[in-house]
Amino acid sequence: MCEAHAHTPAVDIEADTAECPVMRGNFVNKADAEAKGLVREYEGTKYYLCCAACGPLFDADPEKYVSAL
Repeated sequence: MCEAHAHTPAVDIEADTAECPVMRGNFVNKADAEAKGLVREYEGTKYYLCCAACGPLFDADPEKYVSAL
């Protein structure tokens, strides 16, 4: 390993991001979604939304969106 990178912590991008179940293809930072209230829990699993417009859509029919994942 290069000396300059010896102290750089590894970042697990997949653990920090999630795909919005409503607008597939939009990836969101989990911490940002939590801070903005863009998280829904359905059947024990957390789903992270990309924007406020996705909340009502997900809430109205969560099964439609989680079954597509």
